[in-house]
Amino acid sequence: MATSTDSNQQITKLRELIKDIDYGMFTTVDDDGNLHSYPMSKSGEITSDATLWFFTYAASHKVTEIEHHEQVNVSFSSSQQQRYVSISGTAQLVEDRNKLRELWKPELQTWFPKGLDEPDIALLKVNINQVNYWDSASSFKPQTISLLTPSYV
Repeated sequence: MATSTDSNQQITKLRELIKDIDYGMFTTVDDDGNLHSYPMSKSGEITSDATLWFFTYAASHKVTEIEHHEQVNVSFSSSQQQRYVSISGTAQLVEDRNKLRELWKPELQTWFPKGLDEPDIALLKVNINQVNYWDSASSFKPQTISLLTPSYV
């Protein structure tokens, strides 16, 4: 089992890997087991409890899929840096107005024209379980960060 210090170091490493990559492909699973991917902008950096946040519309198709199958993947890539990151975890819909205000950034107005006054605006909370990454600085051999908490083990 990873210690708190190990986990903090792993989260710091993950933050470094994706800090300059705003958009990722957010992948969900439908009832037939098919995968669907959506380009999405991350909202803020990964939190100390290994959580990643995304704005969405609560009535969107991806939310329906998450309600049936909470397993998701978010992949980030930077061809200039030769960096590729695949994050797997579980997602849930969060409709907390305080959290929405905390994470809001003006660039989101493009997708949410009414801002925080959008009637259907919500968040997707991704609890990160595992990360695989390829970074030319380290090698093209895949590296793994496991952030599973003892309750998942």
